[in-house]
Amino acid sequence: MRIDIDSYREIIDTLTRNKSRSFLTGFGVFWGVFMLVALMGGGQGMKEMLYNNFEGFAQNTVLMGASETTKPYKGFKKGRSWYMDYKDVERLKQQVPELDAVAPVLMGRGSTAYYGDQKTTPRIQGTLPEMTKIETPKMYFGRYINDMDVREQRKVCVIGKKIYKELFKEGGDPCGKKIRVDSTYYEVVGVDYRSGGISLGGRAEERITMPLTLMQAAYNRGNSVDMIAAVGRPGVLMSKITDRMRETVARAHYIDPTDEQGVGMFNTELMFQMISNVFKGVNILIWLVGLGTLLAGAIGVSNIMMVTVKERTTEIGIRRAIGATPKMILSQIISESIVLTLVAGMSGILFAVMILQMLEMANTEDGIIQTHFQVGFWTAIFCAVVVSTLGVLAGLAPAARAMSIKPVDAMRDE
Repeated sequence: MRIDIDSYREIIDTLTRNKSRSFLTGFGVFWGVFMLVALMGGGQGMKEMLYNNFEGFAQNTVLMGASETTKPYKGFKKGRSWYMDYKDVERLKQQVPELDAVAPVLMGRGSTAYYGDQKTTPRIQGTLPEMTKIETPKMYFGRYINDMDVREQRKVCVIGKKIYKELFKEGGDPCGKKIRVDSTYYEVVGVDYRSGGISLGGRAEERITMPLTLMQAAYNRGNSVDMIAAVGRPGVLMSKITDRMRETVARAHYIDPTDEQGVGMFNTELMFQMISNVFKGVNILIWLVGLGTLLAGAIGVSNIMMVTVKERTTEIGIRRAIGATPKMILSQIISESIVLTLVAGMSGILFAVMILQMLEMANTEDGIIQTHFQVGFWTAIFCAVVVSTLGVLAGLAPAARAMSIKPVDAMRDE
């Protein structure tokens, strides 16, 4: 299809001859593209915001906790309270080889942390370095607790983002400085900048993490643990080994292995799978709504182009009479349709990108974008291709009508 400067001028002249009609026709395409791009970016942002709540958390993890038994077992009545201990960690490692890491967790509440004249109320957590395979920290300063900290019961801790901002308002690296938690001083060795995470003793940003052995001694917790987090080896489906994990712990504490409430287990694999399925449905809905709106806009363009062809019957007939071929007429009408849809479509893309960029700026903290709403470059290119294709399709019917006009019929119409 050959288009020269004169053809461009003629297309622009035709489209601007009736500005209101061209604007309203193009608005349908503009709104369709805007809806498609905005919904895609918004859906992506919502998915990321939801996943941020589980930031750094392994998707093949099982959390185990102790609750009152609901079934009698070996002479014990139901309703019995019990507690897990560190030996359960070793039992799981030995009897369930499919597990990659097993980390016990101790949790504390009602504490107050101080640094200088600043104070805050954190959640306290004691755990082992293996926890990094289950909850991946985002270290802004320093490091996470290590094996040496655990063996020597070092009085060190890793603080969350919120704790860091409330205690160290002047900013800077707090590593090496000491904070007081209740009546004990701890040296800060790292700052975990995660915002979300599944609640293991509180959100990651509100948490102070210390070695498990230190917390057991400092808070007189003996050998007990409040929760056990376990992550499977690559390729292992946790849903296939949860019953064996429950049985391993239950039998050691004289609990019915089928008591699902007595030995509570939360499988994150199932949760992440459910979230993934929900967003697959959301993405399908987004494409249906966006493409449906685009198609409605393209039909509007086609209808208006039909009206335009009808109005230009005499002009087209004269062109045919002085030698214009059907191919020239086809090229002219389709070019007008493509220009109208492309201008409207690209405007919709630009407007959607601006809105999504504003949403990203509103979700920026400390210079870090917390949630990405912006669509990718190739997604925008794909939308542009879709708009161009719809422009061609929208111009086919009006072009076919224009090609069928005969000079004699045009003169008679005049």
